[in-house]
Parts: sequence; C-alpha cells; structure tokens
Amino acid sequence: MSETRPIHYKIHLEPDLAKFQFSGKVELRLEVPTLASEVSLNILDLAIWKCRLMDQGREEICGFSVDPLKEELRILFPRAVSGEVAVAIDYVGEINNRMAGFYRSRSVNNGREKYAAVTQFEESDARRAFPCLDHPRMKATFEVEMVVERGLTALSNTAVAEEKPLEDGRKLVRFEKTPKMSTYLVFFGVGEFEFIQDPGEVLLRVAAVPGRVEQGKYSLEFLRKALTYCEGYYGIPYPLSKLDLIAIADFAFGAMENWGAITFRENLVLHDPDSTSKAGEERMCVVIAHELAHQWFGNLVTPEDWKYLWLNESFATFFGYGVVDHYYPEWELWEHFLQGQTETAMDRDALHETFAIEIPGGEHVVINASTAPIIYNKGGSVLRQVEGYVGKEAFREGLRLYLRTYQYGCASSHDLWEALEKVSAKPVSAMMSNWIGQPGFPMVTVEREGGCLRLSQERFTYLSAPSEQEWLIPITVRVFYGDGQTRTTSTLLESKSTLLDIGADALAYKVNDGQSGFYRVQYRDEHNLRELGKQVSGGALPSVDRWGIQDDLYAMVKRGDATLEEYLEFLSHYSGEKASLPLSSIAANLQHAFILGEGHVRERVSAMGRTLFEKVLEAIGYEPTDRERHTTSILRDQILWQAALFGSNKAEEFCRDRFSLLLKDQKVPPDIQKSVMQVGAACGGRETFEWFVGKMKSSESEHERMNMLVAVGCFKDPEVLDRVKRYVLEEVPDRNKFVPIGVLSENLAAIPFLWDWYRANLQVLERFHPVHYERVIAALVPICGLGREEEVRNFFQDYRDKQEKLKDVINLSLERLEIHSRLRRSWKSL
Repeated sequence: MSETRPIHYKIHLEPDLAKFQFSGKVELRLEVPTLASEVSLNILDLAIWKCRLMDQGREEICGFSVDPLKEELRILFPRAVSGEVAVAIDYVGEINNRMAGFYRSRSVNNGREKYAAVTQFEESDARRAFPCLDHPRMKATFEVEMVVERGLTALSNTAVAEEKPLEDGRKLVRFEKTPKMSTYLVFFGVGEFEFIQDPGEVLLRVAAVPGRVEQGKYSLEFLRKALTYCEGYYGIPYPLSKLDLIAIADFAFGAMENWGAITFRENLVLHDPDSTSKAGEERMCVVIAHELAHQWFGNLVTPEDWKYLWLNESFATFFGYGVVDHYYPEWELWEHFLQGQTETAMDRDALHETFAIEIPGGEHVVINASTAPIIYNKGGSVLRQVEGYVGKEAFREGLRLYLRTYQYGCASSHDLWEALEKVSAKPVSAMMSNWIGQPGFPMVTVEREGGCLRLSQERFTYLSAPSEQEWLIPITVRVFYGDGQTRTTSTLLESKSTLLDIGADALAYKVNDGQSGFYRVQYRDEHNLRELGKQVSGGALPSVDRWGIQDDLYAMVKRGDATLEEYLEFLSHYSGEKASLPLSSIAANLQHAFILGEGHVRERVSAMGRTLFEKVLEAIGYEPTDRERHTTSILRDQILWQAALFGSNKAEEFCRDRFSLLLKDQKVPPDIQKSVMQVGAACGGRETFEWFVGKMKSSESEHERMNMLVAVGCFKDPEVLDRVKRYVLEEVPDRNKFVPIGVLSENLAAIPFLWDWYRANLQVLERFHPVHYERVIAALVPICGLGREEEVRNFFQDYRDKQEKLKDVINLSLERLEIHSRLRRSWKSL
C-alpha cells in the first residue's frame, strides 16, 4: 500500500534566547498517492497557529487538530487533493531544558553564563522542533533559514547560502539545500560559537563557545585523517561541502551524527593538554570516527525501519575502532574493542531479559541502557565475526556494493547480506539470520574424545535454562603439540554438536583462536585448562587469547559452572602478565568479585589484586613517562585505583602525595589525574570535598570536571557522603548527574544507604533525562538491592506497571540482582 511521503521541507525559525522561545514556519511539499481530505504529521510540544494549503500561488486555510497522546497533527484540507501537495504551518515552541528537540545549552566562560540553542532529534524528537513525518524512511530534502541576533552564529547541516542584515537589528541566515535525508539527522543551532577550520575540498571545522575552540585542534587534525580513510574504504566521497564538529556544553549522549553538523559533549571533541589523558584522546578519536562512519552508514544509507537501526550503530561501532587502528596501530584498538565492546555485549546478552540485534516491532526503538549494548556493542562484535568469515577484502567490497546500491535511500538487513554474499560467494544470510534475528548468543562446550574434540553449543545465560536455540558458529582452534609446534584448524558448527579432528598427540587446545567469534568457551577437560595455563605463563599465547581464557572462566563463575576459587587459582598463571588487555579484564573481574564478596572472600580477592597490581606498577612505574606505550598509560590509571582499593599502601601513598600537589594548585600528569583524585577523595574528609566543589566551579575543562565527578563518588566518610548525595542532585549539571551516582553504586561505604536514598529522591530522579535515569536504575538495583531483594522486587512490581517505558531496564536490573544474590550466597561456603 502506498503512503504519503515528504518531498521537501523549508523551515523558517526565529529563536529568542532571552525568553527561551521560538517561532517557526514550515512549508512542506508532500506526495499524496491517492485522493485525501486530510494528512497527519508528527508533532510534540508545539503550539500551532495556522495551517494552509498552498496551490499555484493561492493559500487556503485548513482546519487542524492536535492529539498530544499520539503526538499527531491532523490537517484537514478544504477539498480532497492528491499528487504533489504543499502545506504551510505556523507555530511556536519552547527552547526547552530537556536536552531533546530544540533545547538550550548553558555554558560558563570566565564566570559569564551563556546560552546556545541546539537540536537533538534521534530517535524521534524532530517533531519537537517542526511538524514532520518523523520516521527514518520518510526521507526528504531540507532548506533551513534562521533569524537571529547579529552577534550570534547560526549553524545547520549545510553551508551558509546567504546571510543578510534585517531592519530590526537581527540577521537572516539561509543554508544550502540538503541531500535527501531523514528528519532525525536535521540540525540547527544558534549561539556565540567560534571556529577553527581546515580548508580543503571539504571544509572541516570545529565549533565551540568562545575561549575553548583552540582546544579543537586535536580533533580537527584527526578528522581530516579519518575522512580520507572513510572516503577511500567506502569508495564514495563525502557528499556535502562542509563538515562541522560542534562542542555542546549540555548534551545527553556522547555525540550525534547530524549530517554535516556532528554534535558532541565537550570532553569528546575538545582536548585540554593539562587534563586530557591518553584514554581521553583514544575515546575522542573513536567517537569522532564513529560519528564520521555514520555519514555513510545511517545518513547516506538509512535503515528502512527502526528495527534495522543496528545497520547504523553496529557499523559505526566497528569503524570507530577500525579507522583509529589504521592510523594508530600501536594503540592496540582491537584489543580494547574486545574489553570495551565484546565483553560488555556478552555481559548484557547473557541475561534472559535481552533482545535480538534486529529488534522486532519496527515503529520505535529507544536507545537506552537495555538496548544499546545489543545494537552497538554486540552488533559491532558480530560484524567483526562476519569480516573474519568472509575475509577483509570481500567485506570491504561487499560494503561498497551495499552503499552504492542504496545511497540516498533506505535498506534492510537482507540488503546487506545480499551484497556480502554476491561478493564473497559465502552463505552470509544463512549464517547471520540467527545471529541478528534471535536473542542471546552461544556457549561452545569442548570435550576431548581421543584424537577429536567434541564441540557442542547451547545458549549462554548466567541463570541457566533449557534452550533449543542454535547458531551457525565459525570456530577456529589453535592446537598445541608436545614438540612445541602449533596448528590452527577451523570448522563451521552447524548443529548442536560436531567432532573436530586434532590428532591423538595434541597436548592442549585453545578454542576461539584470536577471539574473533562472539561466543563463550567452556572447557570440560581440566587437564587442558591446566595446560593452557602453562601456555599463558610461558608466553605462548597472544594477549587476546590470554584475555579470552580467563574472561570465559570468570563468566563460568558468574554462571555457576566454575567456582571463584578456581578462577583465583587460575590467575596465578598471570603473575608475570604485562599486557594491558588481560590485566584490564582481570581488574574488572576482581572488582566485581570484591564488591559482591563479603568477609574472607573479599579479603582473598583483595590480596590477589593487591599482589598482582603492585607487581605491575613496580614494572611499569608509578609515574608516567614521555616515551611509554599508549596502552601502558591507560593501564596505569586503572590499576593505580584498583591497587589502592585492594589495600596497597604503596599505591595509596603515591596517590595521596600527588593529590597534595593538586590541593596546592599544582599539576599532576593527565594520565594519572583520575586515579589520584579517586584516592584523594577516598582518603579525604570535609575539606577535601569542599576543594572538589570549588574546583568544579572554576575548572574550564570538561575532562577535568569528569575526573572530579568520578572522584566525588569515592568518598568513604559518612558525613561527606551525605553531602555528596545532596551535591549530586542540587549542584551537578543535569547532563552529568548519573556519573557520580554510578560510582557511588560501587562504593562499599555508600552502597548500604543508596536504596533508601533512591526511594526518598524518586521524584527528583524521574526528572533526569530518560536515558540517564535508566542508567541510575541499572547501576543501583543489582548491587544496592543485595540483602533486601524481596523489598526491591515488591517495589518494582508496582512501579513497573506505572512506568511502562522503564520495563526493560527494570527487568534486566532485577535479573542482575538475582544473579548477584545467588553468587553471594554460594561464596559464603568458600
């Protein structure tokens, strides 16, 4: 059945930053396939003045009605019309403070408070700024014009076509027509923006509030490199004449891929040499590359429906790492991908309360604490598996074919698989249908049967339950032999179980060689696990495989198929470990066990972590050096805090000494700033807290402020923690309130009171940005509900019925609570 579709929008806006209001007029040309007496558009929080039908220079007044619940504007034509139809709508709206739609962003520069008005439309908030058909497949062209104060700068997706003064002291800024695109990618903004730029065939710019734009040089230099890579890899030039990276003070997410006008949190695009760490630089580059990849995956080729949103986010996640790795291979980005993306995805997808990558429904998909790890992290990890299956060259050529075929249009998952199959001649669609079309992921169980391995699959969940699900799993095995030789063999597991010949003389075997497969591995042969431990300690395995063995083993602990003692004993093989990836994973796993454990279990975990991390710190040094590896710098900042948390006097004394320099207004290296601040807070009292409050107000660096927000969640003093609770809700900017709350949820001194604090401040927390409030629930409930499980479940039984949009995050949080409760009970007997 054909449907009414948009052809072109002309949007006129007059924002008033003094009153936080705007007036607007949209002229919309539509293609109406059959005679119709009305048309429905999406609208939210806008007041409509009048609607008109435009026909050959004539204007005819239309009736209209607004349904707030359906977010719908019905325009009633004076007569039935069809074909190309033009309507004009006058309206007014609020420049709101919700970080959605057309909203205000507050910044402070040299003590002066300033506001900008900017937009954030994904997934479906364009309707808050102009009446539209607010769905990704409803692509059209756009012309935007704004009337603003002469001292302000207006920005949009495209370059300025015309700027002229008006008699009332304002100016009209008109922008070039856009390519055909979706409403969620439209951007417009106005404020006191300054630019630095890199002229070229495509003009590249960084925009920021006055006084900060010079901090955009690092991002601008990387953007030029990344654009060169993307244009070469995808085989299609970037289609606009300019591309802006825009720093926004108040921003709910990390960044947003608006075509030609990418918006960011300040700390993800502005580089401060005094507080941006190596980890911060890496994060900036990955996010810039992620958003740049969207200019092709999402903007040029758009998902046909929201269920195919993964075609945007999974590719952007994948290329966010791939682009950076191309220019900085020494950063070992694909190793960081395993811990940051694959591990995060597996931990989320190991719950019964999960989703398929291709989320069913289609009309609306909310990116939140429940869905994001699946759409972004799991999707990117599965694409890495696909690349390994078809080969790098076939993968690239398949993507080029896909982009050429569907540019300026819409596509589905099937369209992608078809392109990859055509190039690779492999059954990609058959393999991928169960990876993206069903929830969960597999565990491959491995048993030795003479000279063969019995490989069996089942769905991996922490709370085990029968499942008939199957996947087509590409499996690669590294086999070790007694003479020191190794051999790699591969198979495609197409059923519940299969045999793989490795030879009777095989000494040991490592399944998922290189960790490219998205599955857990369980070894039923204890002798093999012992032999793999020897390979770990002897350095015969690459760091990715050393990571995979211990991380899979800890996953089995969480599932109940291995004991915590078995995991801690296996870690003895890592006593000489120097690589960042396995050590970062071990640190995360030990902290998880430390928080859940009690009494002697916590002491045992602390002793293990303290011994291991002190040894690592002695080897790499407590103080950063100019010529050390990028990965070493990132690792130190993590394990300095971990070592102190686990009771290392050396680590604590070092951090307290460096923190004393900060109290004297002296500097510490950016690569240890966060851990030094964390330890300083953990050891500090009221005066230390007041220093953080004052420093937070005076700091001009969002990187430094983020470090301080993490640190204030680490205080242990009960009186100070009471002050922290009030400070977070009353003084921390809305965009960042969730940050210290997440840290508090892992602070042993804070955990006992956080559930009561949550209940007492429920109405305040509910006013957070929806995504931030979901993060609060996901952080607090699984840990702070321990010991009061029945009370927590009873509360959410009623609350979930009243808050339908929170159902998914509540369910996953309660399931995590159940997993943690079971683990804590089982560890009491250790």
